[in-house]
Amino acid sequence: MMSSRSSVAICGALVALAISVTVARSEVGRREAAVHSSDVVEEACGDPIVGAASTYNPFKPGWREGGPNTASGERYDPSVWAAAIKTSLREKFGGVLYGARPKFALVEAVGKKVIVKINDVGPLTPGRIIDLNERTMRYFDPSMERGVIPGVIVTPLAGDYWIPGPVG
Repeated sequence: MMSSRSSVAICGALVALAISVTVARSEVGRREAAVHSSDVVEEACGDPIVGAASTYNPFKPGWREGGPNTASGERYDPSVWAAAIKTSLREKFGGVLYGARPKFALVEAVGKKVIVKINDVGPLTPGRIIDLNERTMRYFDPSMERGVIPGVIVTPLAGDYWIPGPVG
């Protein structure tokens, strides 16, 4: 009798654990899919800039890649939603200063929208307005084969408390 009750209790605990893991995974998936609604983002938008986007990674070899620390003082992280804006656009994005809260922008391309943290600046190749880190570039170009995405719209967002990620 005791062993059957123990088996039922263990089975019940395993079912509860499986359900909680499934729910947790679906919550993470929903958060990953769209952090902010388009309506909320549209309200906070400034004047858009149109140009080309490329990608960067300071840990890969190349003279244009810069160092591991961003202009805001953060370390480059390929796994977050972040980007470097062209140096001449620094003021349009409220400045990107060492130790200051990062600024945010809405980036639109290939039918997708994402909010990125602007935590770096750089002298980008002419015609390019933004360098996306690896995670952000993979959102727009999963294979990373394009290298450059033309016709990208970058719009500064008002406020300092955005959660970077896809916009739904």
